[in-house]
Amino acid sequence: MDSTYLSEIFADLWSQGTSPTWVVQVFVVVFAVLLFNSFVSLFLRRLEKNVQRSANPWDDAFIYAVRKPLQVLIWVVGILFAADIVASRTEAEIFEAIDPLRDILVVAILTWFLIRFVREFEKAYIRKRSQQGGSVDVTTTHALVKLVNASIFITAALVMLQTLGFSISGILAFGGIGGIAVGFAAKDLLSNFFGGLMIYLDRPFKVGDWICSPDKEIEGTVEEIGWRQTRIRTFDKRPLYIPNSVFASIIVENPSRMSHRRIYETIGIRYDDIHSMDTIVHEVKDMLKQHEEIDQKQTMIVNFNQFSDSSVDFFVYTFTKTTNWIRFHEVKQDVLLKISEIIEKHHASIAYPTQVLHLDHSEDEASPPRP
Repeated sequence: MDSTYLSEIFADLWSQGTSPTWVVQVFVVVFAVLLFNSFVSLFLRRLEKNVQRSANPWDDAFIYAVRKPLQVLIWVVGILFAADIVASRTEAEIFEAIDPLRDILVVAILTWFLIRFVREFEKAYIRKRSQQGGSVDVTTTHALVKLVNASIFITAALVMLQTLGFSISGILAFGGIGGIAVGFAAKDLLSNFFGGLMIYLDRPFKVGDWICSPDKEIEGTVEEIGWRQTRIRTFDKRPLYIPNSVFASIIVENPSRMSHRRIYETIGIRYDDIHSMDTIVHEVKDMLKQHEEIDQKQTMIVNFNQFSDSSVDFFVYTFTKTTNWIRFHEVKQDVLLKISEIIEKHHASIAYPTQVLHLDHSEDEASPPRP
């Protein structure tokens, strides 16, 4: 729409009335909208301060989500009401679009509010549960939020189409036929979608889990599970973006769900110290039974194992209570140092690879000395 066309419209409006009362009405409407918008903004700010004191996550999410959409809604309704005043003074065809435009904008703003509300409620719910010390299944929460958002978008789109005069039944029928063609064209996209759906339903891992796969070079912490791909952060901080369909054909290990961590070590002492082996084995086992970080309900084995090339070996097989990777290594270090102290207490030594060379001096003794 150019400025010449607008000038002709307003010139026509001015010529139809003896006084520009519609200009005053439009001014009053715009001023009222501005005043009411400022009042609503001030009211919501004060209300937000009050609801932050409550433990209910609903009110926090609602106040934050409604602020911007409500202000935009006030302006939309006000401006379109002013446009109705102008439309009543002219027969310009452009003003015939006011009613469907109003309906579409109201639906769009309501959709915007619902999406913001769902997103903010998710954040507030996770934050409140974490502050209260409760456990939160982030993966399931994200999945439910995505399903709700998809439902909101689809419903809003159908309502907009119905407002514009399109037949929803015809659109749905066409969607059923077109869906077959789209399915063939987007086979990989659909396989990734259903792969993500299976992850949400079967829950082999969730956001925050450490996973790895012996089939692929995949190992790291799950950061996000999307409908098309999953983002994993490796231990050297590189992001991996893996299509969800891959997880349907590979083995996935989830160390984050371990019940215990295992200490399995083979320790060798010198052949000269084999007479102390029985005592050392018994004292190591007693030490493990008294260790606070060793789970006594799990399998515990400490036994003389084999004769090696340079040592006689015994092995330690036990489980820690903790599954935390850092804490496990601290416990393992403590156990190994105590085993070393037990070996040293019995005047024995941990063996290392050695070779003994025997020299035959018989020929040198039989031969006469050279002049």
